[in-house]
Amino acid sequence: MLIISLILMAVGVAADQVVKYLVVENLKPLGSYTVIPGFLDLTYAENTGAAFSILEGHTWILSVVVSVCIILVLGATIFYQNHTFFSRAAAILIVAGGVGNLIDRFVLGYVVDYISVSFFPPIFNLADCFVVVGVILFLIHMLFMSRADIGREHIIRTRR
Repeated sequence: MLIISLILMAVGVAADQVVKYLVVENLKPLGSYTVIPGFLDLTYAENTGAAFSILEGHTWILSVVVSVCIILVLGATIFYQNHTFFSRAAAILIVAGGVGNLIDRFVLGYVVDYISVSFFPPIFNLADCFVVVGVILFLIHMLFMSRADIGREHIIRTRR
């Protein structure tokens, strides 16, 4: 299962990079393109900060923090013994998104953002979506699955 997880992480990074390449080649010259009027625009942006442009201009600090997080999640992917669908999917998405944005920071000095929805002011990208969904799945695992595992372990121990 580890090999499949690593392959899926690589596929996620590749998907993110391909979409960003297409955005730079096709959307950057336009600046913005309306997909669903009043709801969804594709708007080219160069983000030198983290989510919502916080810590703008601190690319190296962000790169170090993201690199450490990626290493920690990869370690958990390899060594954690009680993976559920949620924990494994969370790790895949968090690493894919983190690496996708990290590549941008190292190669370009900024992250290419392009998704703009009317109800959420910051512009974001596919890698950001991966990370957010991954964190939500991780929280589901921590709040619901790991407690169920602890309960099962307690039942098994008391039956012995």
